[in-house]
Amino acid sequence: MGEFTDKVAAAGNKVAGNVKEAVGKATDNDKLVAEGQAQQVKGAGQDVKGSVKGALGDNI
Repeated sequence: MGEFTDKVAAAGNKVAGNVKEAVGKATDNDKLVAEGQAQQVKGAGQDVKGSVKGALGDNI
């Protein structure tokens, strides 16, 4: 995947994770809160991966 693809996937995971976390807090569902937080961390990792690809090129 290229830099742009990684950054788009990252944004999607961050948004979805944020929604899951909010819904989990609103419904007092600790499992959903944890899933949301994990998905946000995954998105942050994808964002870093995209940034590295942008700096070093897609062929890493």
